[in-house]
Amino acid sequence: MDFDAVRQHLASKTGATEEYPFDPQTLVFKVGGRMFALVALDEEPPRVTLKCDPMEAKALRDAHAAVRPGYHMNKAHWNTVALDGSIADDQIQEMMDDSYALVVQTLKKAEREQLKQGGGQPT
Repeated sequence: MDFDAVRQHLASKTGATEEYPFDPQTLVFKVGGRMFALVALDEEPPRVTLKCDPMEAKALRDAHAAVRPGYHMNKAHWNTVALDGSIADDQIQEMMDDSYALVVQTLKKAEREQLKQGGGQPT
């Protein structure tokens, strides 16, 4: 999976925004003002950091050399995935979907309802 496909998939999430809060090389995707993905633009191969259930995070690290503890993040809850072709695109998409869903779960009920009703960024 290449950068363009990752960006398109993450940006397609309801209420997703793209920002560069840290530096011009780190694209951050947020929903409800909370990060659900970070993409390192200056890495080769490209890397995406995603929120993950702690048990699943460890299982993914054990199963794939391309999955490591989240770079500069809480190592229990975030994984950094090298987009080196060793993991199937559909599995990477599933990881991105799970990250988004985990963050949406932490939003206030009203914010989650606003996302369900058609999108837009919750206020």
